[in-house]
Amino acid sequence: MSARADILGRIGATLNSESDQAARRSAASARLSSPPVGLAPARSLVDRDAQITLFREMAEEAAATTDRITSLDDLPAAIAKYLGSHNLPSRIKTDEDPLLADLNWQAQPTLDVSSGKPTDADEVGLAVAFAGAAETGTAILTSGPDHPTSLNFLPENHIVVLPVSRMHGPYEAAWARMAAARDELGMPRTVNWITGPSRTGDIEQTLQLGVHGPRRLHIILVDDGEEEGA
Repeated sequence: MSARADILGRIGATLNSESDQAARRSAASARLSSPPVGLAPARSLVDRDAQITLFREMAEEAAATTDRITSLDDLPAAIAKYLGSHNLPSRIKTDEDPLLADLNWQAQPTLDVSSGKPTDADEVGLAVAFAGAAETGTAILTSGPDHPTSLNFLPENHIVVLPVSRMHGPYEAAWARMAAARDELGMPRTVNWITGPSRTGDIEQTLQLGVHGPRRLHIILVDDGEEEGA
């Protein structure tokens, strides 16, 4: 025991030395100021049009559905068409994202639109994505005063609006966008990476949709005419 204590004592003394602490701080500072670039799947390192195509392919492979519209003005009609095709209620709860503020919902009089936190009575939720990752067809949504996280999970039918300027290839590029926006927007309390509708295979290894969240996920990509993604 004395030999073991002697060895551990010497190790502890070395680890706690001023020179060791200084070296550790220097290494941590260097890594934070210039973090290593993570590996990214080659399929995601493509141009914008190819990213959009890949995103839709991967999202649909994960049991989501996708649509693409040429203008945000077309969003109410696209939503009404989707709801009608699935015989879903026309009452929808949205987040309060500025992107939706000036939409002419009256152009689709069958839609009953309200914003805020959803309740058990809300069957259809509509949220705006912070970003998209093409490598897996993943929609990235952040929490905040205008973006209640419960909207991503409580309604059985989840519709996500994703401007194509927010499309990125690999995960790392999407995280880089969040880091760039952090100083202006602050770091969100919650970041949800959503790939396909909720699912589980825990019960007899049979796939069940909608167990822990939405039964359906529909992603509408909007050509917003801005350049941002990578």
